[in-house]
Amino acid sequence: MNNIVLITGATSGFGEACARLFASKGHDLILLGRRIDRLNSLKSELTKAHKRSIIVCSVDVRDEEQVNNTIENFSPEVKSRLAILVNNAGLAVGRGPINEGTTEDWNRMIDTNVKGLLYVTRAVAPIFIQNGQGHIINMASVAGKEVYPGGNVYCASKHAVDALSRAMRIDLVEHNIKVTNIAPGAAETEFSIVRFKGDETAAKTVYDGYVPLNADDVADAVYYAASRPAHVHIQDIVITPAAQASTTVFNKKA
Repeated sequence: MNNIVLITGATSGFGEACARLFASKGHDLILLGRRIDRLNSLKSELTKAHKRSIIVCSVDVRDEEQVNNTIENFSPEVKSRLAILVNNAGLAVGRGPINEGTTEDWNRMIDTNVKGLLYVTRAVAPIFIQNGQGHIINMASVAGKEVYPGGNVYCASKHAVDALSRAMRIDLVEHNIKVTNIAPGAAETEFSIVRFKGDETAAKTVYDGYVPLNADDVADAVYYAASRPAHVHIQDIVITPAAQASTTVFNKKA
């Protein structure tokens, strides 16, 4: 039987790209996200193209009860085949100095990027332990490796993901569970549109003068980590555009 991959935040960006790639490689999927219309459309497309079994669930990872109820209700057969969790749901909202920040933006980032990841992991890890193996892939960021002006709370949330990945690895190694931290740099998805609250002009300027990553580039890194032999554990991947040296240093050609 094919393993099942559970992907959060599968309605766009990295999550959607991961869904497409894993389905093309023969995996059945569980796709979680808030926008059920997009999930249903993706399910229809991938089912038709790859003949995979795909479960879609409208879930806001910030809602612990919703997360627990959804995962608890998976059938025993589905749970027995669940092998990979891609904790992809996350976002940045707003950008500016800490003294001008809004608590609504802070809460949204912390609740999604940190607490949401914890809720899903807490619900899935016991299933992996029962199965005797599993792989948790956490979508972090280069913002989890260093900070940059105006990124304060977003950077803090992704530093938390980086730390949690390292801690999970220690906690779960005895259960034959791998934990991979993926840290992408500048990537052109809906990320900046969300960060700038729908201002597409401001979002577009982030990528002026260089070629950013795209969602497929990051999905390739996720799949690479997930597809290694059982005895190989890719712990951490930092992936940036060729033009990016750090969170603040770019080779931009106007």
